[in-house]
Amino acid sequence: MKVMIIDDEVIIRTGLCTVIDWQELGMTLLPPAESAEEALERIPDERPDIVLTDIRMPGMDGIQLAKEIKARLPDTEIVILTGYDDFGYAQQALREGVTDYLLKTSGPEEIIMAAMKAKRNLLAKWEVLKQEAVQVAALRNQWFEELLAGGGKRQTVPAPGFDPVLAWLEENGAAKTGPDGVLLPMRVMIVGASRWGDDRFAELMLEAAESQLRELLPCVTLRKGDRIVVVFRAGEGWSEGSRLGKAISRMKESLKREIFAAAGEPASALAELRRSYEEADRAFSYRLIFSEGGFFESKDMSARRGGRTVCSAKEENELSALLMNRDTAKLRAWTNDLVQERLLDPDATPASVTAFLQSVVIAAHRWLDRAGENAAEAAGGGVPAFSFHPGVRLEDELFKLLLAVLSEFHDRVGAGRYSYVHRAIAYIRHHLDRHLTLQQVAGFVHVNPNHFSEVFKKETGQSYMEFVTRERMERAANILLSTQKKISEVAGEVGYEDIKYFSQQFKKTMGRTPSEYRIMSDYLTR
Repeated sequence: MKVMIIDDEVIIRTGLCTVIDWQELGMTLLPPAESAEEALERIPDERPDIVLTDIRMPGMDGIQLAKEIKARLPDTEIVILTGYDDFGYAQQALREGVTDYLLKTSGPEEIIMAAMKAKRNLLAKWEVLKQEAVQVAALRNQWFEELLAGGGKRQTVPAPGFDPVLAWLEENGAAKTGPDGVLLPMRVMIVGASRWGDDRFAELMLEAAESQLRELLPCVTLRKGDRIVVVFRAGEGWSEGSRLGKAISRMKESLKREIFAAAGEPASALAELRRSYEEADRAFSYRLIFSEGGFFESKDMSARRGGRTVCSAKEENELSALLMNRDTAKLRAWTNDLVQERLLDPDATPASVTAFLQSVVIAAHRWLDRAGENAAEAAGGGVPAFSFHPGVRLEDELFKLLLAVLSEFHDRVGAGRYSYVHRAIAYIRHHLDRHLTLQQVAGFVHVNPNHFSEVFKKETGQSYMEFVTRERMERAANILLSTQKKISEVAGEVGYEDIKYFSQQFKKTMGRTPSEYRIMSDYLTR
């Protein structure tokens, strides 16, 4: 809060400057002025908040000076200091909006009290202005959001021929009317960062980003969560791409964050801003794919039709082997390669990438379900949804979910003296479509075949061959019930090349031939 003292008598000026500790009062003392004319010359640049002035001075007197100051700076608080105890002067001074009227014979305490009264008046005015500004900004932002969303009615109907949102855009250079009276094109852009920071600093980072955007571009900004919506003027004879590129580079450099910005196509009217916003929003969703940041336009994404959404049988088999073998290093490398392959697909969209990664998580849990009894319950029930959080790499998120499955399986089968039997069972269930010998499975768990055979029967209550046959027939029964595959295809999926032998084994185990089993099941479910 700045204070200016105006008096033609040097002893008064000096006394007021030195006797009172203005800094302790929370005020900054400007150099004193010798005359009203000098003060009026300096006031536009120095803009004092409180003025202490004499009345009788050569040239313009203090009453006229107060009138001139109030005309230029209406909120300035003025305190009159005079050597004349004249009620008429006091009345005239008060009519000109003077805060107080003191005699020069007043003690320092009275002058301090008058200055503090002026300070309190100013603080009260500023608080009112602040509250009004907050209310106006909130209402204006509400109108702006409604304009972008395209729905809802404004609480206050704009006056005919006047739109407060357009006025706001024009005031900040985001909108401009051409010589022909037509509104020049505008664009909507959405800006985000790899990480604004934790809760303590996110607000400060967002404020800094908004401030920089308004400094670097003719625009207005609106905060929506952790994103900044920007409306800026397009074209106007400057290189839009170059200017935007420089703005984003400056933000990245100063905020030490990867900046992702996505813009919709130009809009030639306020009503079209909704369309530009929706285009920017769709383009912004590609932050999942282009995590390195940069500036992107909606037209850059329009040709993408979506990539693969389901992992292949080959990928599912590779994943199962990695989970079973507990090789976390190879699982990490496999996950990185898989994700990068999807991100590099020129047709990939955020929806297709998310769906594909979810299918990988489902495949892992399906393997866990097959690997042992009650595996789904042991895993916590249900398959966690794959979700993307800005600043978290997709491969890290996927690896975390797969690692949870790996840990769950090996923690469960690792308990007990003969944990290798459970690993062997998981291996068998995963390879039912292949030729499985006892020696092969024993070799997988690194146990002598004879010892493995003996312990396996003790733990499962079945011989190795009995167990494998039972597992194959149960798998075949599930396929028969859930698909319309031919009997020969079902036989192949559970490791039998000879259909006749498969049918004999199926009937021996399940009590009916494969065809009879399917027909009976269809009949019972009608």
